Amino acid sequence: MNNPFINRELSWLEFNGRVLEEAADRTLPLVERLKFLAIVSNNLDEFFMVRVAGLQRQAEAGGEKTDPAGMDASEQLARIRARTIALQRRQYALLEREILPGLRQAGVMLLAMREVKPAERDELKRYFEREVLPVLTPMAVDPSHPFPYLASGALEMVIRLRLPGRHDPVHAFVEVPRVLPRFVPVRAARKERGANAYVCLGDLILAHLNALFPEGQVVAAFPFRITRDMDFSLDEEGVADLLQHLRRELRHRRRRDVVRLELPAGQGGALANWLRQQLEVGPEMVYPFSGPLNLADFFPLIERERRPDLVEPDWPPLPSPLLPPDKTVFAAVHDAGAILLCHPFEAFAPVVRLLEEAADDPAVLAIKQTLYRAGGDSPVVRALQRAAENGKQVTVIVEIKARFDEERNIQWAHSLEQSGAHVVYGIVGLKIHAKALLIVRREEGRLVRYLHLATGNYNDKTARAYTDIGLLTQDPDLCADVASLFNVMTGYSQPPVWRKIAAAPFSLRQTFLDFIAREARQSSPHHPGHIVAKMNSLVDPQLITALLAAAQAGVRIELIVRGICCLRPDPALPNLSVISVVDRFLEHSRIYYFANGGQAEYYLSSADWMPRNLDRRIEILFPVEDETARATLDTLLRFALEDRRKGRRLLASGRYTRGQHRFAAARSQRRAYEFFAKQLATAKERQPTQRPLVIRRTPPEVTRT
Repeated sequence: MNNPFINRELSWLEFNGRVLEEAADRTLPLVERLKFLAIVSNNLDEFFMVRVAGLQRQAEAGGEKTDPAGMDASEQLARIRARTIALQRRQYALLEREILPGLRQAGVMLLAMREVKPAERDELKRYFEREVLPVLTPMAVDPSHPFPYLASGALEMVIRLRLPGRHDPVHAFVEVPRVLPRFVPVRAARKERGANAYVCLGDLILAHLNALFPEGQVVAAFPFRITRDMDFSLDEEGVADLLQHLRRELRHRRRRDVVRLELPAGQGGALANWLRQQLEVGPEMVYPFSGPLNLADFFPLIERERRPDLVEPDWPPLPSPLLPPDKTVFAAVHDAGAILLCHPFEAFAPVVRLLEEAADDPAVLAIKQTLYRAGGDSPVVRALQRAAENGKQVTVIVEIKARFDEERNIQWAHSLEQSGAHVVYGIVGLKIHAKALLIVRREEGRLVRYLHLATGNYNDKTARAYTDIGLLTQDPDLCADVASLFNVMTGYSQPPVWRKIAAAPFSLRQTFLDFIAREARQSSPHHPGHIVAKMNSLVDPQLITALLAAAQAGVRIELIVRGICCLRPDPALPNLSVISVVDRFLEHSRIYYFANGGQAEYYLSSADWMPRNLDRRIEILFPVEDETARATLDTLLRFALEDRRKGRRLLASGRYTRGQHRFAAARSQRRAYEFFAKQLATAKERQPTQRPLVIRRTPPEVTRT
């Protein structure tokens, strides 16, 4: 094998291709398939705003710097463009040829304006005049009206007009209001036949442009959309007030350069050329589309049309059998010793309940928590506010540099401060990505600490869509380690010698390297080492090199990497495999298993194997030592490795291949949900005081095809 590395950006596009495969899966209900098309568009937006924008800046700066795969910025941009256009062509073909026709047969119709009947046209005209026209603002472009600011991601209309008394045509813009529904219901005759019909708001505006320009003649008009460079890196050294500096950067970000222009396929005339010139966009930055623009706008329609025949059956989050409703969370953790919560199969509610109990419990003295993306109207934030208002010592470390959540994080950080909480706005030079909650409680005259560590954010909404794992424990060593880490984050303490955890950027990379080297050192032909690592992304060159060296030493390495994987599998190393699972929930948990010569070790972490996680973030790796919890992790890993329906195997070419997918039993997320449902049912049959049965633990195995 010549180069062991796959380009990061192309690997990410392959992940988006796997998401697109879900939209192409005809065994899925139609609205579920439409959801995956919308996710593809949403993913591509962020990819262009951040990754493509960075490459364009790099290409403009010149130089011949290459990535580990040996590609410079210009070559990467060319490959990205070709792959993106191919993905979008497939995306729109699925929409126009399969999903929309299928929905139409099921009674959900997206109508072109030419299909609208006269009675419906009158209804839509009244809606336009009553609900849309008052919100629209036409923006002229002429010597007295400079070229307007166009928002990134907004759906815009560009119009060429002829006005009385003017020889040359003039131009104008109309933004499709984001405050209005993108899809307008057509309620006339369609409803009587049991169908739900809609027209696109943009099409409705295009059909009524004369109402905006009554004095002019519309010569040409079409929708378009721009994507701006929305990334930024703060030079935090010497910044007196990080919060104010970030606010200035956020205001500046809104007017950054355009990195992508989406135009209707075939639009290459004078109006399109004028628009490109005004935006200073080259032809290599133009991406054609053939259908409704910005498929991410379908999300509200998807929620509206969640009929049983159009979506998969719901998998409601299950209560944990170790957290009965008649016990406080404190009492349950005290009795069990350790409780593993696996979301979204198990409910996130106990974490919120723990904070709510702590807020009102007179015995609770202090709460310390990290927050990265808590979401809007967060019950976690509300509980912390109530705790501070009740006189608890509440310290919240808010990462205000969480990309695209900066403004929201600033808002609820201020709310916490107003409630009396101590808020720490991150650390200069580092992002705080660790997920930790520490509660100090007085019990029988002594102070006792309760700890929650997790792989995912304290966000009640994403906890229903992402697979993440949390650990509730009273382990004194873990509590002491995390307490010391909080002191590092809030004060001037130096990192101590941890008892059980490892933390980035201090020791995490070296810890992983040591674990991999230990497996290679202990490996023999009769007793090979074994590593199973589940993560979101594998990018770090040092860890990739270490994994390949361990595989060459005979270690069996099974990687479950949902998204980016820059390790190129070597056909000469059949003991190293990479799979990716893409299903209804976003795989987000990080689980690390090391056989350790028969003394197996299990770890959970907030960190992926990426340079940014290991070098530029505060992250935590923590062990799972409870036998029942370890058995659960074994089961989840085994389900993923055996998944032949939603699991794809990475090839040396950088592409992925699927195994047999006829059998629903091989779907790992479904098997996981059934596993937790069975555990809950079994627990209900036992006596309340009886401990759960310990599941026999064996190293996770992969069933190879």
